Amino acid sequence: MRLRIVDAFTDRPFAGNPAGVLLLADGFPPDAWLQQVAAEVNLSETAFAHPLPPGGDADWALRWFTPTAEVDMCGHATLATAHVLAAGGLARGPIRFSARCGILTAEAAEDGSITLDFPTSELTPVAADPAVREALGAAVKSVHDTSAHVGDLVVELADERTVRGLTPDIAALRGYARRGVIVTAPAEDPGRGYDFVSRGFFPAFGIDEDPVTGSAHTALAPFWAGRLGRTQLTGLQGGARTGLVRVTLAGDRTLLTGNAVTVIDGELLTRP
Repeated sequence: MRLRIVDAFTDRPFAGNPAGVLLLADGFPPDAWLQQVAAEVNLSETAFAHPLPPGGDADWALRWFTPTAEVDMCGHATLATAHVLAAGGLARGPIRFSARCGILTAEAAEDGSITLDFPTSELTPVAADPAVREALGAAVKSVHDTSAHVGDLVVELADERTVRGLTPDIAALRGYARRGVIVTAPAEDPGRGYDFVSRGFFPAFGIDEDPVTGSAHTALAPFWAGRLGRTQLTGLQGGARTGLVRVTLAGDRTLLTGNAVTVIDGELLTRP
């Protein structure tokens, strides 16, 4: 079985967010085997996909696993999967994926970028738990909970410098969100090509820090669109390793656009 490692939300190797991609011929193997493969790949997510019969609502079935658990929604591994399908000539035009969070689409442009069509996450203001402030080690401006498929806390911090310099207590963040904690702030200088910054921490799913979380931008898009007064924005996410996500807020849908680069193309020798 062919296994690729793809760097997503970047146009150069060794940046953005790496994802494993494994295309299956027919159906999903047992969950235990999928989880073992994801643990072996040991990236924030590994995507598994297989083709569906023609004539249905979707072209491919898609699932995502972290090293420790299956997740409901993942942007960067969906982008990586679409990149593999488009680059390999296995899909032309829009690609429809059937996933736990519903039907998702991806479409490659002539310039090589790929746009994902995801559901927009709802944002609910919540009180800032003092323990979250303490775990982050920074003053908190606002906190919002997100909808079920995302399951993150979006925590607004004072400025870009605070987000970039954050050294949170990862273990202490466990349990404060269904999925993870996203910290964000406006860009210090929008002239650098991005409008806001973010970082994402997911210790409950075995991921201390996720370099670029596409699905989190379905919440960051409405969050910053409301504050900046625009529906087309660019987010920069990451600490030591960063990537860019271009977002377009379209009501109950959010378009996520980015590039991807295959950096490893190998063979998985074990079979289910």
